[in-house]
Amino acid sequence: MKRVFTLTNKTLGSQGNLIYSWQKTLGNYLATAGNDNVVRLYDRHGELKEEINLPGQCTGMAWDKDGDSLAVINDKNGVVTLWDANTTRASQIDSGFRDTMTFLLWAKAGPYLAVGTAKGNLLIYNHQTSRKVPILGKHTRRITCGAWSNENLLCLGSDDNSVTVSNVEGDTVRQTSLRAPPQDVQFSEMKGDERSQIGENTVSVVIGKKTLFLYNLNDPDNPIELAFQPRYGTIVSYRWYGDGYIMIGFSNGFFVVISTHMKEIGQELFQARNHKDNLTCIGISTSLNKAASCGDNCVKIHDLSDLKEMFAIIQLDDERGLDKIGWTDDGQLLAVSSNRGNLHVYLTKLPMLASCNQTRIAHLTSLLEVTVEDNIQQDQPTTIPIDVEPSFVGLGPYHLAVGMNNRAWFYLMGDGGIEKLKDREYLGTVQSVCLNADYAAARFEGKVQLHMIEGETQGTTDERETKIFPERDQDDNRITCHAITPEFLIYGTDNGGINYFYIEDWNMVNEFRHIVGIKNIFPDSSGTRVIFIDNKSDGFVYNPVNDQVLDIPNFQTTAKGALWENWAPDRGVFITYDDEKIYTYMYSRESMHGPVVEFVGESKLPYGNIPILMYGGEITLQSQSGRLATQTLDTHSAIVGENIEENLGPDQIRSALKQGILLKRFKDCWTFCQKLNDIVAWIDLGKGALKALEVDFAIRVYRDIGDVGMVTSLHQLRNLEDRNLLSGNIAMFLGEFNQAQDLFLASGKPLAALEMRRDLLHWDSALQLAKALAPEQIPYISREYAQQLEFTGDYMNALSHYEKGITREEKDREHDEVCVAGIARMSIRMGDIRRGVQMAMKMPSRMLKKECAGILESMKQWTEAATLYEQGGYYDKAASVYIRAKNWNKVGDLLSHVTSPKIHIQYAKAKEADGRYKEAAEAYKNAKDWDQVIRINLDFLQNPEEAVKYVRETQSIEGAKMVA
Repeated sequence: MKRVFTLTNKTLGSQGNLIYSWQKTLGNYLATAGNDNVVRLYDRHGELKEEINLPGQCTGMAWDKDGDSLAVINDKNGVVTLWDANTTRASQIDSGFRDTMTFLLWAKAGPYLAVGTAKGNLLIYNHQTSRKVPILGKHTRRITCGAWSNENLLCLGSDDNSVTVSNVEGDTVRQTSLRAPPQDVQFSEMKGDERSQIGENTVSVVIGKKTLFLYNLNDPDNPIELAFQPRYGTIVSYRWYGDGYIMIGFSNGFFVVISTHMKEIGQELFQARNHKDNLTCIGISTSLNKAASCGDNCVKIHDLSDLKEMFAIIQLDDERGLDKIGWTDDGQLLAVSSNRGNLHVYLTKLPMLASCNQTRIAHLTSLLEVTVEDNIQQDQPTTIPIDVEPSFVGLGPYHLAVGMNNRAWFYLMGDGGIEKLKDREYLGTVQSVCLNADYAAARFEGKVQLHMIEGETQGTTDERETKIFPERDQDDNRITCHAITPEFLIYGTDNGGINYFYIEDWNMVNEFRHIVGIKNIFPDSSGTRVIFIDNKSDGFVYNPVNDQVLDIPNFQTTAKGALWENWAPDRGVFITYDDEKIYTYMYSRESMHGPVVEFVGESKLPYGNIPILMYGGEITLQSQSGRLATQTLDTHSAIVGENIEENLGPDQIRSALKQGILLKRFKDCWTFCQKLNDIVAWIDLGKGALKALEVDFAIRVYRDIGDVGMVTSLHQLRNLEDRNLLSGNIAMFLGEFNQAQDLFLASGKPLAALEMRRDLLHWDSALQLAKALAPEQIPYISREYAQQLEFTGDYMNALSHYEKGITREEKDREHDEVCVAGIARMSIRMGDIRRGVQMAMKMPSRMLKKECAGILESMKQWTEAATLYEQGGYYDKAASVYIRAKNWNKVGDLLSHVTSPKIHIQYAKAKEADGRYKEAAEAYKNAKDWDQVIRINLDFLQNPEEAVKYVRETQSIEGAKMVA
């Protein structure tokens, strides 16, 4: 922690027991009082601003709630001195009391000042109305301590061993007696199951330095007294914080945290021995969320959210013992006084001011010091002392601007050193300033003033010297944010405008209107891509070239800002951040999906740090102490630095490969794939390259893994200039067919979408496309679709599409024949047998007749089936079906054409059954079933000679037996 200044006891007129107090709210003044009857007022940098001489030694001082008035009392008279911080003048109020004033305190919520005396008298002074209310005998002895509540109740502690609670009129509301003198009275709210109706309902007071007394105004009859372990020593100091917690410091170096919730009362939630010999004071800064204890010769600072965590230790080796500590309300400065009366002021939190130009960063390193450094180029840091504590900083290629209120100071940073150029006043309080090589742009009260930094240069006119935006015809627009690049001033307005002013032509060149107001803009170094956050806390990337706006996915409504990558090969990468995390994104102007923003991943952001520069996956962070630190993003952890050369394990390499593909670092990914030697990794890389339209790189990948088909296909795409056609083909190769169709339709060759759907047999989609793109193709697609539907059993739709397929064109005779054949088949399938059979009869195709007959046969329509078989010349099949229909006459007619013995046997058996043995014998003879021929001749035809003849011819053993 940086020491800002030290005031010695000689300077302060102190021999110990130094009284000091920071100005409330602003913390611009530090009031001190020693033993020399003088109150001194110092600014935040240790400069003496005012001295107030008193008639006696100061016995107390206090600032009012706004920090406007400092009240001081002394031990010689009854006069209260008031010093006004705005006019820097002192005035006096006579209390009317003749006894010594021992206590004073301003109210937390009103203009009331309470003054207590050595005899127990009280004065309540209303600073607004100058009304004084004296109350004699509020206590019987010296008033030593007191506190105001938020409801303007005043609690006083006195050496008469009692505590009183009074209202602003001085009326006693509550009173209680104690067994020892009270010290350190405080008002707060006890932790309870329900919120108290009167807000701060509890008075806490230390009794006899041993116990802590809790007096609940809602339950005055049941006070709580808490005692602690004797080894802790006496109670030195305590502070309320959070939801009813109390931190207590003890003389032997211990500090303890307790809760005031009735279920937890008496339990120590935390205990630590911070100091070896003694502890003299504790302090809490709610704005910093930190607690500090001082003792021995050091100050130890803890984080209130985790007290075990030590935030910082301040070692004061030049001091033997420390006395008190005091924080400013904003937590920026911590004052530490010593037993010898010295006062040291430390910087505990710097205003988070920084500005970036390329890789150079200007940031506040002390209240009156700006440091410019470039950690990327490893340049020597330049420290620039400044005249004021700035509220804004701007850095350009050659200049630095710092300022506060309506004034800015400009410095030239040349090779010869730092030169203060000039200061400039603006027409309002400046919120921010941006610089390029020649111009500065300051934003104040809804306007931006653009002006030259170094005044007139050769070739410029007065008109190009300065300009205020918005121009008069747009006066109703308030500018909410702005940025400057080498060529453009860019600003966003509360009605959704993003405007580009081209400095070279001194003209507005682009005006874009968003649906709601713009909260913040973050352009890249050239201004050709802008991240903006709107009033709904949604994030977008805007391209001013074509006014295209892309949503940022996974965008956090709590986002505080954004940064673009400054490393040229990664220029599409950017981050957004909130208080806890950093979110990494990849913006691609060209990809398979067109311009796209992809979420890459998130990283943890150290507490209290702000990212100010991104370079090569490393973030430069500014901390509250003013230091810069670097952090590698988790999304880049495997591909930044020397990791590529290290011997990483397979899992780490896969993780690195995944990161590399997302971040489009394909050369690194090639190395990873070579190390992994895994076909899946190569395919992932190839797909990643294709999605990024890196066709040549993808060809290298697929050639390496021997995918000849892919290499051949990609070679045909290399010279395609139509981006949509190229992307469509790639989407098709990657199996994203809907995306491919959309891209083909947007290209100069929309028929490619139809070709793709036909190749994929996506006939529904193909028909839809054909209606719009190529109506002449509908019959052919209908035929192919009908064939697929027929195959899957959807006969009704197949019939419909076969009918649509008929063209009646001479050149398409073959196609039409296929369609008619389909209609015939589907008609039969759908039960329109007559139509189907007639069409099949008319067609010359034997195969069609066979197909239709087969369908009819499966439907048991024997006669029609047999007729078609016969017409087609399939006599065996026809005879078989006639047999099933028992139409023996037809079978007989066909026998001369039938070759199947099986059919002849069936016919013979039928004739035999009918008693027509001669025909049966002939049929058996045709079937070459000689045993049956012999049997018929012997048994039925009474013709043994014929039977013997057949036995001799066939040498049939069975026949011979029958004859014998």
